[in-house]
Amino acid sequence: MGDRFRPVRALWLIPALGLTAVALAPKMLKHAFAPPQRPIETIPSDLGIDYETVWLTSRNDTKLHAWWIPVEGSAPAIIVLHGWGGNSSLMLPLARHIHDAGFHALFLDARNHGLSENDSFSSMPRFAEDLEVGAEWVRARDDVTAVGVLGHSVGAGAAIYAASKGAPLDAVVSVSSFSHPGEMMRDQINIPKPILIVILEAVQRLIGYRFDELAPRARVGSVEVPLLLVHGDADEVVPVGNLYEIAEAHGDAEIVIVPGGGHSDLEPFEPYVADIVDFFDRNLTASSTIDADTSSN
Repeated sequence: MGDRFRPVRALWLIPALGLTAVALAPKMLKHAFAPPQRPIETIPSDLGIDYETVWLTSRNDTKLHAWWIPVEGSAPAIIVLHGWGGNSSLMLPLARHIHDAGFHALFLDARNHGLSENDSFSSMPRFAEDLEVGAEWVRARDDVTAVGVLGHSVGAGAAIYAASKGAPLDAVVSVSSFSHPGEMMRDQINIPKPILIVILEAVQRLIGYRFDELAPRARVGSVEVPLLLVHGDADEVVPVGNLYEIAEAHGDAEIVIVPGGGHSDLEPFEPYVADIVDFFDRNLTASSTIDADTSSN
């Protein structure tokens, strides 16, 4: 009879392991979901671009590193925010395009990334907080007439989230954003479903937000500034269907699909940077004109 009850004991083992994961969740999750630390291999001067190193203070006093790449005179500014495990160095291929188009740029390292200080954990809301700090700093400059953001992956989701909450942004470009973080994690983490459900619940408790609350497709309807969604049709990490879900929820977003574009390699996206620059030029220049007319009245 003992053999007959082994399957039953096995069924009880799964939730038991899940409960153990919850009990150990804070330490386990912070370690398991810590972003990889990639080295800074390129700085703006390697591209022949003048820059300043900037240190900002995040919401909990963590120091954020950024490169400020100015152009002459007053102009709109674009904040560039990397994805999970990335850093500003990996986004620098965009710097020359942005600079030559006449925009200031702030290449920002989120907490636990690049040269920024480490914090207890990283999350999309914390990416959004760091973006808001960068946007406030840029907006306060006398030589900045409007502020846009280009975010990649988690940075893109954070840009949508920040804009939906009224961050001081005039235009948003989302590159390779997921539509729902929980669904993406369910697709990427290959463990038994009962344990996965418990772990995802623990993640939500750790970060202090529900995935349904954070999901770009849930938040994008509250984004009132112009939005451009960019995605590669060969993205195996975040399939292009995520773009269509976000676009449907927004209803008025512009879309660029990159043939052969994956998730992390920006090279296939470079021929389409002109579309991104054009989007910023149309919308940030228009925003600058509106602000100037308002201040003169």
